[in-house]
Amino acid sequence: MDRVKQLVSHLSPGSTKGAAALQQKSPDDVVITMAIRSPLCKAKKGGLKDMKTDELMLELFKQAVARSDIDPALIGDITVGTVLTPGGPYVARAAAIAAGIPESVPCQTVNRFCSSGLMAVTDIANKIRVGQIQVGLAVGFESMSDNPDNGAPPQSDEVGANGAAKDCTMPMGWTSENVAADFDISRDDMDAFAAMSFQRAEHAEKAGYFAKEIVPFNVFVKDPTTGVRTKKVVSTDDGIRYGTTKEALLKVRGAFPQWGRGQTTGGNASQISDGAAAVLLMTRRKAEELGLKILGKHVTTAVAGLAPRVMGIGPTYAIPMVLEQAGIAKDDVDLFEINEAFASMYVYCVRKLGLDIEKVNVNGGAIAFGHPLGCTGARQVATGLNELARRNGKILVTSMCIGTGMGAAAVFVGE
Repeated sequence: MDRVKQLVSHLSPGSTKGAAALQQKSPDDVVITMAIRSPLCKAKKGGLKDMKTDELMLELFKQAVARSDIDPALIGDITVGTVLTPGGPYVARAAAIAAGIPESVPCQTVNRFCSSGLMAVTDIANKIRVGQIQVGLAVGFESMSDNPDNGAPPQSDEVGANGAAKDCTMPMGWTSENVAADFDISRDDMDAFAAMSFQRAEHAEKAGYFAKEIVPFNVFVKDPTTGVRTKKVVSTDDGIRYGTTKEALLKVRGAFPQWGRGQTTGGNASQISDGAAAVLLMTRRKAEELGLKILGKHVTTAVAGLAPRVMGIGPTYAIPMVLEQAGIAKDDVDLFEINEAFASMYVYCVRKLGLDIEKVNVNGGAIAFGHPLGCTGARQVATGLNELARRNGKILVTSMCIGTGMGAAAVFVGE
């Protein structure tokens, strides 16, 4: 009976309301003891471009094992969120074994587009919450250099006869222009928010804020002349453009003049990037037994569906849902990490939700340092918890829009 009561309390996170209730500690809490990420690097141009998909995933697993401070045999399951990786289950399982994780530790992949990293975290958290496992590893991963995004596959006439279904196949740039046009988001505001992202990221990088979340990666670099590959260490994001201003961004030509107002540009949209992140979760009881430092806990995740043509506004659906589930209000939240897929949706979401911009993406976001699709949801956990600790905050909300018309959000509490 006690176990039933415990499960009911965990499955009803909003049953006890308020920020104070959320901060109460229980041995059954799903806590995070490690949240790390690679540097985020420009696809085809940056520091990870010469790494094969399985090499990059292997390096991530090696770093996770080295920094987890646990025997990897204790891991009950691994979930890898990745969007573009061909044969993802093969790649993930093989890389985990090659990194020294025992064959006895199972592994799977999940794909819900840009929320895949968060879905990996949520999958592991839920398995821990209901008692299936005690310890689990969640990974977000993408090599957009090795696996470029070629868009949707062909659609049959029968499915495409439904307008919303047909919209699922349209390019993401089209959805950004729809958001700008439908909700009257100006180019000036888009570039102002984009410049702010770059400026905040530049400040954070120079101040060393990312040092605790980024782990140096040992990567291959290919000589363009000889083709010979050698190893080097990459330890910083390489997409942050120092000195970016709104005025400079306003001079960039629209990338999609054929749609809407043509306001989306290479300067106010998320960068195409390579990157990986890992989050180790377990019960508080297990973390204390192992003597591990606890960074925070996962409370709940919400996912919502909406019209595919304006998929970018997904966070405005998911964030209210997750706040209600957690029994808190937006003013209880210390930090929001909202994925900057496009400046159009970023501006809209902040305004529609009435968020204090001084709490949102305080160290920049995907416009400044990139959006490796499957990685982002896990990367936000590392970035958000790191900054929460730096400023002694307590409650973090992460969120993103999702291609084909969805939004996701999650609530975390820092220790």
